[in-house]
Amino acid sequence: MVLKTFSTLLLTTLTLTQPSRAGVSRPRAVTCPDGKNSASNEACCALFPIVDVLQQKFFDGGECGEEAHESLRLTFHDAIAFSPNNGGGGADGSILDFPEELDIPANNGLKDIIDAQNQFMADNNITISTGDFVQLAGAVGLSNCAGAPRVNYFFGRQKAVAAAPNIGLVPEPTDSVTAIIDRFADAGLSSDELVALLASHSVAAADHVDPAVPGSPFDSTPADFDSQFFIETQMKGTTVPGTANLTANGEALAPIKGEIRIQSDEALARADPRTSCQWQSFVDNQAKMQNEFKAAMLKLSLLGQDKSKLIDCSDVIPVPAPLATKPHLPAGSSLDDVEQACKDTPFPSLSADPGSATTVAPVPPS
Repeated sequence: MVLKTFSTLLLTTLTLTQPSRAGVSRPRAVTCPDGKNSASNEACCALFPIVDVLQQKFFDGGECGEEAHESLRLTFHDAIAFSPNNGGGGADGSILDFPEELDIPANNGLKDIIDAQNQFMADNNITISTGDFVQLAGAVGLSNCAGAPRVNYFFGRQKAVAAAPNIGLVPEPTDSVTAIIDRFADAGLSSDELVALLASHSVAAADHVDPAVPGSPFDSTPADFDSQFFIETQMKGTTVPGTANLTANGEALAPIKGEIRIQSDEALARADPRTSCQWQSFVDNQAKMQNEFKAAMLKLSLLGQDKSKLIDCSDVIPVPAPLATKPHLPAGSSLDDVEQACKDTPFPSLSADPGSATTVAPVPPS
């Protein structure tokens, strides 16, 4: 819940943090009124109670579960609907404010998380803008996933003024690699940043690609922000009857029982040199994956916004736990099952988990 002194704090902070003639210096940390938190900008103190209630009530005490996954997904769907030439407000929270955005085909399956976030804001008297809340919830939810970077968070977005236009600004899984790259480029994101942002699929699950098996994860470790997603999407697909391993048009792609793979991930991983080598580069380089995702996520979260008018409140985001596992092949597989796509560099040498096969359970609903 927002502190009553927020408006006064904000005005005071904006006055105090104007750069002097001697140059801009890093703001000194201030102790918040609660006596336990500190922030580089006093205006950020109003966010700590919101983070606490998010963790306690929305993310079930700090789990990297369905609400965390869907909140991270929502940051993308809200922000990417932006084009300098064709409209859309970017990361402005319009996806919470305007129900017609659910008519955008790529936003299928978002109604539950949109309803949940709107209800949560109402129930807890959260009055920051929906644009700020969408990005805050995504960043806090991600912090519950081991191995994730502590992403940046900027505060102070104005209320959205219009819905994003339904003109194909949000990519779909059936789009071609070129169409997806072009869409990202129009929004100001490179093909490398596109691949980096797809690290979010390491903590993701699908409810609507195969409705028969909701909660099907995109890799075998959906509670960890790790490189298994990049490894497993480069492996040959197999048909496992009765499990969620089919793309929207019925192709059997996922190599692991219970796992799902969408067509665009399949293609980006292996079909185009503009993305395949960047994809492979994350396989055995956790630090690179973290750093490039963090940088790309910052750009995404600022689409349609003037950064100079926002406040850096990154210090309100909790620090994620470190990753406890190492990159590996699924049990029962070998490097022969990898479909080498990057011509410049061989696929890293990885060992397989013990056992004859890997099975992953659906992510349970909250």
